[in-house]
Amino acid sequence: MKIGIIGAGQIGGTLTRRFRALGHEVFVANSRGPATLADLAKETGAKPVTAREAARAGEVVVVTIPQGKIPNLPKDLFAGVPESVVVIDTGNYYPRQRDGKIAEIEAGMIESRWVARQLGRPVVKAFNNIYAKHLLENGKPAGTPGRIALPVAGDDPKAKAVVMKLIDELGFDAVDTGTLDQSWRQQPGTPVYTKDYDADGVKRALGQASKERTAEWRATEKSPGSFAQPA
Repeated sequence: MKIGIIGAGQIGGTLTRRFRALGHEVFVANSRGPATLADLAKETGAKPVTAREAARAGEVVVVTIPQGKIPNLPKDLFAGVPESVVVIDTGNYYPRQRDGKIAEIEAGMIESRWVARQLGRPVVKAFNNIYAKHLLENGKPAGTPGRIALPVAGDDPKAKAVVMKLIDELGFDAVDTGTLDQSWRQQPGTPVYTKDYDADGVKRALGQASKERTAEWRATEKSPGSFAQPA
């Protein structure tokens, strides 16, 4: 499969490595330009490209950049890209740590619904609740007891099926959590966030989630600070 990845940070870099190891053709982009991805390209065999090129790379595009930077992407990023191309959003809203205040999300909009509106494309929410190191190292064969499961939310069943198949290839079970409007159940601060549960554990955690955003995950007048010193 041809996969475009926009963002080469912890999750983007990890997915580049894992997808290449599985034999997928990967086109990776970041905000600083293809030349800055030479080391990752040499390590993995991925092709460094621009964000526009990554969006047109193939059947799947992963958008994995800081939430607050989404509006900085080209406004026509997906112009002319076939509707069949699956777009994955791995992002999380960290208002006090990194992103600052995003008014629509603070007012109650679902994080990935906001991303979809910014991109002008439907998205599937996945890979947002697992640490990059665990995504890199902890995949197991299907049927392994305790195999880590990842929640997947989206409005298009066919698009979700594509993502869930990739998750299985990576060595994790996938749990369909419903439509994109249900993706709040896997946002930061919920019981499933950063927890390596198996499928049953993920389902239980999703059911225990509260839609109310706690103070830890709401912006303040001083936001953003840093992950070391949230503001």
